[in-house]
Parts: sequence; structure tokens; C-alpha cells
Amino acid sequence: MVDSTAAARGRGRRVGSPPVIDWTNRTPSPLSRDDELQVYYWMRLTRTFDERMVAMWKQGRGLGGAFSERGHEAIAVGVGFALRPDDVVAPMHRDLGCYLVRGMAPARIFGNLLGRVTGVTRGRDANLHGLGDLSLGIIGFVSHLPMSMPVALGAAMAFQMRREPRAALTFVGDGGSSTGAWHETLNMAAVYRAPFVLVVENNQYAYSTPLDEQMAVADIATRAAGYGIPDVVVDGNDVEAVLVATGEALERARSGRGPTLIEAKTMRMLGHAIHDGAEYVPPDLLVEWQERDPVAAYAQRLRNRGVEESVLRAIDERANDEIAAAVAEAEAAPFPDPSEVGRGVYAP
Repeated sequence: MVDSTAAARGRGRRVGSPPVIDWTNRTPSPLSRDDELQVYYWMRLTRTFDERMVAMWKQGRGLGGAFSERGHEAIAVGVGFALRPDDVVAPMHRDLGCYLVRGMAPARIFGNLLGRVTGVTRGRDANLHGLGDLSLGIIGFVSHLPMSMPVALGAAMAFQMRREPRAALTFVGDGGSSTGAWHETLNMAAVYRAPFVLVVENNQYAYSTPLDEQMAVADIATRAAGYGIPDVVVDGNDVEAVLVATGEALERARSGRGPTLIEAKTMRMLGHAIHDGAEYVPPDLLVEWQERDPVAAYAQRLRNRGVEESVLRAIDERANDEIAAAVAEAEAAPFPDPSEVGRGVYAP
């Protein structure tokens, strides 16, 4: 736990050090064996996608910006797995795993990144921004954080007015929690007891600004008390912990008991985007967090629960094959016809 007292807030204070956790535990799983393997598959698919994307951009094979998911896989997949099909979610640029779990095909996402007509935005945004697909219950990412929050709250209030047992969830980073819209949205959600869940991905840095230069609290989740709503602090590198906490918050929301603020603590393992070398992050801090890599940690947990190495290897190979096929499909797709640039931009 980070000390938030005034005396501790000097420049020399270390922030972001991960807690010591025994990843070899043999505690009973909250999931069936089939679900455990499904969760590992989605995490491995997300990591493989991310590694291929970063490699392609370094090779000059990308068009727009690239934002690495590395370190966030447990949060994105855990949340995605907890959502019901009729819930809606507004993911961010580091929530690739959530898009995948909700059913967005890797080839469509790579198509978007490469500006192809097969991408989600049909070549209009060579980025992870704009990956909205309401048929999958996904609200497109609004890149100015935290502006996805009021949009998701609007969906939640629509469910409430129609008396539908559904919930809306969105994500925001630690930096976004210092903005006015963040507080205004949470306050409104609390006042109306909306079926709304907010996941704060505390990855220690808002671009290049470390957490201790953003706020004087150790846990962002403690701010929930100011709105009269419950808060949960969870290890963002433990996919099962994220899944359980999110599932409980969603059930609370659907049953009419109002919103919940979840803070998932993790570490952004690469820079803000592909162009950012993150020289401002102490190298030893990254080493500490690398030892708690969420994908490797979950694989080890499954081994300790009796999953054979050959089963995990088969999942890894499946993920590699699917991502290779997705890249090939996206690169073979055509660019959009310039004459259609205005199509779908304005409502008819």
C-alpha cells in the first residue's frame, strides 16, 4: 500500500511497487475448468495480438497510432468475461481483451489499425479509437478521457427507465480520475442509483505523470465515499480477482442497488503509445511488475491446479495461428474508396 501522508509525498517516494503475492496458490477456482481455459485463451490472444501489433509498427507496417495493452490483459479479459451479452461496455485503448471477449474479430481490429475497408470504421480511423459495435454491446471509445463515462451513464439510465435488468460499464485511467467529468458522472450515477460500473485502471502513470504527482490519496477508490457508493480495490494483474469483483458489481447494478467504483491496480509496461519510449519510468519498477506478468501468472496458476503443459501450449499455438491469419486477412483487404469518405459520418 502506498503511503499517502503529506510527509511521504516528496520526490523520493516510490510509487507503484507491486504487492508481494503468492502466485502459486492452490485455492479453489471461482471458475469451471472450461472457463479457466477460456479465460487463459482470451488473455493469450490479447497478448499475442499486442506483440504482433507492436512489432508491425516498429517495422513501419502500421498507419495510425498504436497503444500497447501489455500489463492490462487481466483487467480487460476479467471484465469482459464478467459481462452478460445484454450489458453494454465502453472500453478504452488498453482494453483490447474486452473487445475480443465481446466478439470483435481480430481481423476487424487489425483492419481498423491498418486503415482497411474491412476495419470497424471502414478505414476512417487507423487506431483503436472508434471501435464501436452496438450489435456486440460495445460503445465506441471516446479518446478524450473520461468522456466515455457520461455516454455509458446515459446507457445505464436508459436501462433503468425501461426497467431492464442490464448494466453499463466503462473504464478510465488514473489520470482521467482527476477531471471534472469524472466526478460529475459519478455523482449523477450515485444520485440516480444508475446500473453503472466504473473500472479505474490505475497503471501508475498518466502519460508521463506518476501517481504521486497527480493526487494525495493512496487509493483512487476511496473517492467513492464522497458520492455514497461502494468501492473495491483489486489486484489488476489477477484475472480471477478482477472477474469476481466485476461480476459482483454488475449484479449489484442490475438488481437496482446502484453503481460501484472498482480500482484495478496494474502497471503500464510500455510507453503511452508506440512513439513513447517511457524513459521517465524507473527501470527497476518495470522489473518488479514484470515478475507479476498477468498472462504468465495465470498460466502458472493453472499448472498448479493440474492443467497439463500440453493444454496450455495448444492454446498458445491457437492464439499465434489466429493472429497470423488475422494480420494476413487485414493486409490483403483493400483501402476504402475516397469517394465514400463522407458515408456514415452524418445521420441521414
